[in-house]
Amino acid sequence: MTSRIIKVEPFDLVVFGGTGDLAYRKLFPALFHRDADEQFTEPTRIVGVSRRPLDSEEFRASVKDALWKFGGVKDGAEPVVERFLQRIDYAAVDATGDNGWDKLKALLDGDDKVRAFYLATGPDLFGPIAKKLAANGLVTAKARIIVEKPIGKDAASAAAINDELGSVFAENRIFRIDHYLGKETVQNLMALRFANALFEPLWNAAHIDHVQITVAETLGVEGRGAYYDGAGALRDMMQNHMLQLLCLVAIEPPRSLDADALRDEKLKVLKSLEPITAANAAAVTVRGQYRAGMAEGKSVPSYLDDLGKEASDTETFVALKIGVANWRWAGVPFFLRTGKRLPQRFSEIVVGFRRVPHAIFESNSDGIPANRLVIRVQPDEGIKLWLMIKEPGAGGMRLKHVPLDMSFAKAFAGLSIDAYERLLMDVVRGNATLFMRRDEVEAAWRFIDPIREAWAQIREPPRPYAAGSWGPAASIALIERDGRTWNEEFE
Repeated sequence: MTSRIIKVEPFDLVVFGGTGDLAYRKLFPALFHRDADEQFTEPTRIVGVSRRPLDSEEFRASVKDALWKFGGVKDGAEPVVERFLQRIDYAAVDATGDNGWDKLKALLDGDDKVRAFYLATGPDLFGPIAKKLAANGLVTAKARIIVEKPIGKDAASAAAINDELGSVFAENRIFRIDHYLGKETVQNLMALRFANALFEPLWNAAHIDHVQITVAETLGVEGRGAYYDGAGALRDMMQNHMLQLLCLVAIEPPRSLDADALRDEKLKVLKSLEPITAANAAAVTVRGQYRAGMAEGKSVPSYLDDLGKEASDTETFVALKIGVANWRWAGVPFFLRTGKRLPQRFSEIVVGFRRVPHAIFESNSDGIPANRLVIRVQPDEGIKLWLMIKEPGAGGMRLKHVPLDMSFAKAFAGLSIDAYERLLMDVVRGNATLFMRRDEVEAAWRFIDPIREAWAQIREPPRPYAAGSWGPAASIALIERDGRTWNEEFE
């Protein structure tokens, strides 16, 4: 099976924060792979921007190093790498001052090309950079801007950033990127629901018992301690990645895959989330902070040791029980958990169906296990549907719980691409389907802000958990009080 490559029109992509970790680890490798697959049309150029006083050759050398280190470049690819590097240029620019903007403008081609500005910077620079782009005549008719999460730290700051961006760019030219939405399995969730007659009739409270969404990381805060201690897991992961996954599970069928049709339905879900406040936060939320322990076979320090601080009230683990107050999902709990220093790195969605209403087969004391649909977002992307079948052999009707397993790596060998590759090409095409609209971002913050306010009122510190464990014991109690359990069938 081969993938059909659809070329994009010529474009200029300017990466602010071009010498940063995101650019080297994700953006330049993603662009390289699209170029290697000959998806670009001439003349396409890529310009890195930062404060560092580099010349273009020095910058190309640093990008080349990043491609070999992070880009999965294979032996014999040197000619393709060199072709890609010829697209690369560099401008040292003071993002909030006046230096370097003239050089950047001189590097860009005429006004008739697609021009995309990727702000791989902190959110405090989104507005100032947008205004500098306008003041220096860099915003053309085909210009668009891409901003990374987090967009603000609460609803008020997100609205302020959106106001600043909106003063320069129309809403349909602002691309708020969440790389989870570019992952193959996340998009296949929509295909699974809306391209098959099998699931959609069952996708409601009459047949679904509960939903679990887990995003687990084995790493600690690493080099992001200063940022992370001001954010925490609720802001860093729950407000964006995890609520977006919840929306895609819970949305009503959109009228089409038009960007606004899909985003309208996601917004309805966000507005339907049952509020979590000081009145119920203790019962439906758990937050934790990792202590020293064993992770990936080695001893690792605590969060406070990673920070070099004696005390911090920042959570590195969050579990929530969320209700969706609408006709389809009434009474179906959504359990979400995310944390650092957990035993495995994976992201998955588990849709737990209701048990059969009457069992005619012999079974153990727990009864016949319910069917489950497990959607693995990363790594080892795939979909498993757990079913009950008769175990082969003589000796009676013995049932066995087994998965129908569809591994993307096996079914579509060599065809999977990185989320950033897809999303960057969507920006060039002007397709905003997989990007967040302003009202989505602000609605998500309006759900998250009261949780933070509730924690502040309750004044309980994050619960400790050992690195390498599955988080505080209270997170297990959160789901088991309802007679459910976190999915542990990973293989």
